[in-house]
Amino acid sequence: MGEFLLDNIALVALFLASGAMLVWPDLSLFSGGAQSVGTMEATRLMNQPGALVLDVREDAEFAAGHLPRARHIPLGQLQGRIGELAKFKEKPVLVTCRSGARSGSACRALRKAGFTQVFNLKGGVGAWSQASLPVER
Repeated sequence: MGEFLLDNIALVALFLASGAMLVWPDLSLFSGGAQSVGTMEATRLMNQPGALVLDVREDAEFAAGHLPRARHIPLGQLQGRIGELAKFKEKPVLVTCRSGARSGSACRALRKAGFTQVFNLKGGVGAWSQASLPVER
């Protein structure tokens, strides 16, 4: 068995890396991340009273199109402006970006700041547009 592992170290490394990638979304929840939701669940969350849609993309990306009623705070400014969102600490907060990566970082920051209902839009605005859902400009 040990000889097989040594002879096939590249395959073993590939196996371990792919396994880690499969469990990463679940592990990020335990490290203070947020639950990822698809477009249908995001629509339901947006319709809850007092819900916030937070777009953390850069200015030009936001201007090109965003989810309806989205509030814009670029990820680089979020730490300094998190106080503006204090009234949403107990409300659903749907965070979005282009693909879901930056919004994941924003979700962790919000959870660390005490926000209790933080959700990351899986696939970001790209998935939203691909589902033919409305976009504001």
